[in-house]
Amino acid sequence: MATQSVIGTKNKKGQVFADPWHMMNEAPRTPCFFTGSEVIKEAIRRANVDVMIAYPITPQSEAAALIGELFAEGYIGDYFRGESEFAVMGQCAGAAFGGARVFTTTAGPGTMRAMENFPMWAGARLPIQMIVTCRGINSPLSIQPDTLEISYLMNTGMLVWHAESAQDFYDWMLKGFMVTEEPDVHLPLALCCDGFFVTHTKDMVNLTPVDMCLPPYDPYRAPVPCMDMECPPVRMMRDPFVMKSNYISYATHASWQQEIWAAAERSRKHTIAWLDGLIEVENPDADVLLVASGTAVSQGREAKVLLEEEGIEVGIVKIKVLRPWPHEEIREATKNAKHIIVPEFNVTGWLAKEIRATIPNSERVTGPRVCGGMTMPPEIIVEHIKGALGIKVAAMAGRGS
Repeated sequence: MATQSVIGTKNKKGQVFADPWHMMNEAPRTPCFFTGSEVIKEAIRRANVDVMIAYPITPQSEAAALIGELFAEGYIGDYFRGESEFAVMGQCAGAAFGGARVFTTTAGPGTMRAMENFPMWAGARLPIQMIVTCRGINSPLSIQPDTLEISYLMNTGMLVWHAESAQDFYDWMLKGFMVTEEPDVHLPLALCCDGFFVTHTKDMVNLTPVDMCLPPYDPYRAPVPCMDMECPPVRMMRDPFVMKSNYISYATHASWQQEIWAAAERSRKHTIAWLDGLIEVENPDADVLLVASGTAVSQGREAKVLLEEEGIEVGIVKIKVLRPWPHEEIREATKNAKHIIVPEFNVTGWLAKEIRATIPNSERVTGPRVCGGMTMPPEIIVEHIKGALGIKVAAMAGRGS
């Protein structure tokens, strides 16, 4: 039975339920000077979220506290602090099972402590959005930016996006709900940024009108019913065969896991439409291509300026979406490059590994890495590129002496 659209009606705060495409692409914008944490608050003010659950951990604590203010102002249906990061993610699942639009935030060791929940979210087809403000996870403890946790999230079945800037962060939060809640997707999203570099730095961000918000989440468009004990995935969790070592158990799990990854692939067309592609490419015919995600893209842009002042031409590939992985786009963008430079803020070089596994002649892929929260001055990228081109450079440690 068809129901009347809520588009054009108002919520209890007087916000108009807007057509999402009009709101994000056609409505006027207001420039504001905000930190990334403040941007999270403003996006959620317009996201029509039912439930927000959080546990404090730097650098996401400020955003979680600001969203608490939204609850006090009446913009969020329910808000509370969980007992731990692990508990938060279980409580988010319960709210999503019940048909709520759910949002949460985490970072670093909190992400790792909660990790067991994320494949469960994906397997249960719960379209929870989680902001990940990346920070170090290694011992000795660091609260500084480090993107190692993203490599773990990429194998959970969640969608994974990596924002470069506060503007990306704002837009992608709102667009993320539109992608994840599509019936043929219905998966959780880990929307990542590099902690402090984005969350605690002020930038100009163009905001959509505050009197507009996303339409409510409709759980009856979900591919699995809310808490229905006769349908997967809930039935699979209560039936005894699932716990036994037999062929039916294996087949059940295998087919369902394949469906989760198929749903991630189905998100591709929706993500391309909302994010205007999974990657952005600038000057793809250059012999040297900088390929990066997150704020490493920004450092790459600065390095590009320095190199072009010396007559060295450089292209840039910004990877916006890590899951689903943009195989074809990266192969096409890098097909003419002689040197593919991948700067990263982590010790393992997970992005370079993904790219090497995607393209022919993978020996072209190299790149500087910093970890443990160290910054990467653009001069480091410049030095690496000059080295790849056989241009002699002075050691950075000796400069200025």
